[in-house]
Amino acid sequence: MTELHPVLTEVTRRIAARSADSRRAYLERVAAAAQDGTSRSGFACSNLAHGFAGITGGDKAALRALRKSNVAIVSSYNDMLSAHQPFQEYPAWIKDAVRAVGGVSQFAGGVPAMCDGITQGREGMELSLFSRDVIAMSTGVALSHEMFDAAVLLGVCDKIVPGLLIGALSFGHLPSILVPAGPMSSGLSNKEKARVRQLYAEGKASREDLLEAEAASYHSPGTCTFYGTANSNQMVVEVMGLHLPGASFVPPGTTLRRALTEHAGRRAVEMAKGEGYTPIAHVVDEKAVVNGVVALLATGGSTNHTMHLVAIAAAAGIELSWDDFSDLSAVVPLIARVYPNGGADINHFQAAGGVQFVVGTLLDSGLLHADVNTVAGHGLDRYRQEPMLADGELIWVDGPGRSLDLEVLRPASDPFASDGGLRMLTGNLGRAVIKVSAVATENHVVEAPARVFTTQEAFQEAFQAGELDRDVVVVVRQQGPQANGMPELHKLTPPLGVLMDRGYKVALVTDGRMSGASGKIPAAIQLTPEAAVGGPLGRVRDGDVVRLDATAGTLEVQVSVEELATRPLVDFPPTSREWMGTGRELFAALRRSVGPADRGATVFGPITADHFAPVTHH
Repeated sequence: MTELHPVLTEVTRRIAARSADSRRAYLERVAAAAQDGTSRSGFACSNLAHGFAGITGGDKAALRALRKSNVAIVSSYNDMLSAHQPFQEYPAWIKDAVRAVGGVSQFAGGVPAMCDGITQGREGMELSLFSRDVIAMSTGVALSHEMFDAAVLLGVCDKIVPGLLIGALSFGHLPSILVPAGPMSSGLSNKEKARVRQLYAEGKASREDLLEAEAASYHSPGTCTFYGTANSNQMVVEVMGLHLPGASFVPPGTTLRRALTEHAGRRAVEMAKGEGYTPIAHVVDEKAVVNGVVALLATGGSTNHTMHLVAIAAAAGIELSWDDFSDLSAVVPLIARVYPNGGADINHFQAAGGVQFVVGTLLDSGLLHADVNTVAGHGLDRYRQEPMLADGELIWVDGPGRSLDLEVLRPASDPFASDGGLRMLTGNLGRAVIKVSAVATENHVVEAPARVFTTQEAFQEAFQAGELDRDVVVVVRQQGPQANGMPELHKLTPPLGVLMDRGYKVALVTDGRMSGASGKIPAAIQLTPEAAVGGPLGRVRDGDVVRLDATAGTLEVQVSVEELATRPLVDFPPTSREWMGTGRELFAALRRSVGPADRGATVFGPITADHFAPVTHH
């Protein structure tokens, strides 16, 4: 058995130590919620009758007699979003599969699913991060009827998978399995799409040119093929043992995709019974959380998971910190190059060896915990295998032992980079995250005068006017969780790329987000404390020299602490009256109670003073 890397061992040990009390309390709650027999055995007759009134035939009789396990289906289906459209057919497949192995399944509830690609740069994007916690609450509502012995969770993108997981972990006594839909087929290359976007930003391509490129990229049902948060979700949760082995990147509309979906229903029944009982609380433990972080780092995944994994861990009573990410990143090699970290898309990654090769090479290097529970059974070695159909039957076979494309995927012994490319920055501006896996080494250190903005639109106007044609650190503030919901700021990327291509030293500093698509721009993101709660970023002025040093891990404005503290604030987040429209007023309570980015930017968990820092100052 391969010896674990000492840093992996130490980080896991300290997570367990700092989480001892909260994890113990969580597991005690889970144990108290678990019951002998079916979950419905203690129901009053009226409660039980309401629970099966809407179904017919043998399923109704089985629920009435308390004879069979009942599997909840919770789905993010809608037919507007490409990644979720395939879920329309899944509940019927799952019900039939569950019935075939002696169980019953009910559609317990739906959860909202919004698309950052549609809301990007618009007011609706300010609800995106909050939607994760709404999804968690919606999952809680779906499972709160206590009719169920297991759950199948249908979700793919950005906030949906973390939200489903956070909600399911509140019902940690239930076995729960995540089911994805798979990526769309490869369309226009991501490199070509980015080229057209930059041309449009320079006024060298028309809107019709841009729309044609975008439509050729996002063209069919399935997940977008670049390696943003959606595909990072799939990578992370599979390595955490919450998907069936090899389920993440099988395309929709295939017989293999259907077979995997049906098998997920059967596994839910198996996990709900007797010796095979595997509640989600026993899958998501300290080792699984560390495995998820390692998978993210090794593949150059989305920076959003520096918040999502913190929030997911907290839902299981585990305290994960940004320091844990940083220490693991220093020893976890970067073994994948998928756009925006390279030219390949997720289908190319899968063809090169996919999750199975990633798991195998990291296990062989002592960089993953093998001794874990998964929805497929005990031990992560199962995830070296990939699914296939043999005479119509679903089987698992050994995945590739070597990369089939070394330009896309490499063994841990010969990586693209010796570290994971995700680093923490600290200094007199606070703490921030930077993803350098796609940033050229010569751009890891940028020192230049600041130009301060509070909106993407103001930045765009300055860019179009030629005011940024110089070395510059672009500061975009009032974009944190309490300010306006922490939207992603992807409209900044093409113009910043243009400035870099013109030969200028360029960096971005923001208390907002950039997701998995920050690309070649050195971007210090998710800066905390945010400007809206009085963070130092709120006192930076145009012309202040800012130094971003990803090598040393520092972020400094070259102004004395004393001067910075005495400067008056000159801009503020929107007032309650201003933060309205596109449903934003409905989320005001979440905006008031959300925590800082380094604690998961969540409305759940311990309430501290900084949760109630003022969001309006005028």
